[in-house]
Formats: sequence, C-alpha cells, structure tokens
Amino acid sequence: MAKPQPRERLPRNVIWLSIAAMMNDISGEIVQRGLPLFLSATLGVSKSIIGLIEGLADMAASLLQVFSGWYSDRWGSRKTIAGVGYTMTAIARPMLYFATTWVLPLFSKFLDRAGKGIRNAPRDALIADSVSPEMRGRAFGLNRALDPAGAVLGALIAAGLIYAWQASNFSILGGLSIPHWKTLMLVALVPSMLAAFIVFAIVKEKKRERRTPPPLSHILHVGRDGRFRKLMLIVTFFTLGLSSDAFLVLRAQSLGVALWQIFVIIALFNLVTALSAYPAGILSDRLSRRALIRAGWIAYALIYVGFAFASEQWHIWTLYIVYGIYYGLTEGVEKAFVADLVAPEERGAAYGIYNGAVGIAVLPASLIAGALWQWVSPAAPFLFGGAIAVIAAVLLGTVKETKATA
Repeated sequence: MAKPQPRERLPRNVIWLSIAAMMNDISGEIVQRGLPLFLSATLGVSKSIIGLIEGLADMAASLLQVFSGWYSDRWGSRKTIAGVGYTMTAIARPMLYFATTWVLPLFSKFLDRAGKGIRNAPRDALIADSVSPEMRGRAFGLNRALDPAGAVLGALIAAGLIYAWQASNFSILGGLSIPHWKTLMLVALVPSMLAAFIVFAIVKEKKRERRTPPPLSHILHVGRDGRFRKLMLIVTFFTLGLSSDAFLVLRAQSLGVALWQIFVIIALFNLVTALSAYPAGILSDRLSRRALIRAGWIAYALIYVGFAFASEQWHIWTLYIVYGIYYGLTEGVEKAFVADLVAPEERGAAYGIYNGAVGIAVLPASLIAGALWQWVSPAAPFLFGGAIAVIAAVLLGTVKETKATA
C-alpha cells in the first residue's frame, strides 16, 4: 500500500538551496545555451572543437566532485564548500565578456564547471541531511523544479534581448555579435552572484564534528553493499550517450530555427522540467524510484531518435518540450535513489561519485557526438545516444531497491 504523503513543511535550508540553484541557473542558461551558438556562428569554431570544450571542462572539473563530497563528510561545514563552488562560477562567467577565440571560453567553462564540481556534492548531501527519509524525494524534487524554473527565466531574458536587437535592425543573423554577447554576459553576472550570497549568508547548517579524512581509497567502498557501485557503473554507461545539450541547440539551428526562438524553446523545455520534477519526486517517495528512472531513460531514447529524424522546425519544438519530461522524471529521483543506497555519513562521497561519474563520462560522450556529427551526419549522435539509453534501462532493472533510511 502506498505511503501517505508527509504533511510537514520542507525545511528552510531545502527551500533556500533550491532558490540558490534557481538564481544560478538564470545565469547559466544565458551563458551555456548561448555559448555554442556564439562559438559556431560568430567565431566559426568547428563542431568537434565545441564538443572538446564541452566535454573536457566537464570531465576535468568533475573529478573535484568526488573530492569535495568525500571531504564534506569529514569537515564541519558542507555549506562553506558549496558556497566556494557558487563563488567560482560567479567569477568564471564574466570572463566570457572578453572572448574573441575559443581558448578563453575553454578556460571559463573549466572554472565554471569546477565550481559546479565543488558545490554539487556537498549541496546535495546538505539537502539529504535536512529532511527525513520520507521527504527525500520531495526535497530533491523541489530542488530539481526550481533549478529549471531559473532556466526558464534565463532563457526568456535572453530571448527577449535578442528579439529586441533584431527588431532594432541589428544584424545578428544566426549568431550573436560580440557587443550583444558582452551584454548578455553582464546580465548573467547578477543572478550568479546572488546564488553565492544566499548560500553564504542565509543557508544554515548544524555543526558537525570534524573528522580526519580516511585514505581516498575509502571512496571505492562507499555504499552498504554492491548496489550503489553497480548503479554508478550503469549511470556512467548511460552518460556515454548523453552528449552535451549544446548539440541539441546546434540541431535546432541546423533546421533554421531563429536564434531568439531557440531560447524560447529552451524556456519551454525547462518549464516542463520544473513542472514535472516535484511531482516525480513525490511519486518516487510512494512508488518505485527505479521504475521512474527507467521510464525516463526510455523516454530519452525515443526523444533522441526523434532528434535524429527531425526535418521540420515544429519537430524541434515538440521534442524539446517532451525532453523536459525526461529531466523531470530522472534527475531528482536519481539523487534520492543514491541516498537510499548509502549510509548517512557517506552521502557527500556518494554524491561526489555520482556527479563525478556523470561528468567524467561527458568528455567521451561529447567527443563521440562531435565526431559523429562532423564525420557521419547530424543524426548519428542522437541515434547512438538512443541505443545506449535503451541498454542502460535494461541494465538498471538488475539493481534492487531498498527502503529509505535516515
């Protein structure tokens, strides 16, 4: 019989951490979605180099997620580590104001992703620490709902500015002029700074005893049994087909979707994610987290096949909207599933391993996608990703679930 929905309110920490994620994503959506268009259409950078930039920064910085999560289990303050990560991101993004080649974007994106690598694991562990096991899915659902809600606002801000520039007879064509790009970077600076301020000034954390970190080899033994490690192997395999969303943006551009419309599409995608993430988290507290993740991965496979064969602009609009359901079904639920499989004192390390495994796999995934696009066809990376997702969904059925514990 389904568990009754907990009636208590979510703690302030969960709410404020989710608001910080929203602020950060307002900024991030402007920067990350615009960057591949700026590189490709304005600076003339090849798709393979874009894949390298997207993948290399994510992979290298993701190693920090393992270390930051592991160390946050031993140090007295998870929020300090998370705050440092948000601050690094706030410093990295304005660097793109000065970009005239692909070299500075590579460095900026590396620092941006390094900030993400430092903050994500301790932040997720702080959320898990702040709620009872019965509210875990709900808490991560809220976090994963407000994060894309910020992305909706960021995308709409970018779309509005670009549309206004076009209406004023500025020549934007398929890309962003350097003056317009600089304006977007200044706009993106403010919410990223607010995110860091919220974590440092508003989020509270109970003091925990500092402990001497054990050898890093301890990370290899995180988890009550082999299920967590098995889950990580499957998630890593799935991520090999999860190339950077930059290729979805470039796919839309290849079918002639106007630049400002791409940002509107992205806003709709994030709106669907925001609306579906919180209900999915609540549902996972009552039913099966594994079943929801598998459903999301199957949906991902179908969506990627759709991107492969898309031939009209309305196909892109439809697929992007449905793509938001995949994110809503999986991201928050996967993090709640991780907490189910490890002891409370290992959560930071567990989330570090989870985020690190995903980030490390992004480099080969993006390199594969860039090579397939460049040397085979624009459809090839999406067919590859869809096939990987189906296999991963089958493999996930071998990971047994466990009852949530404190």
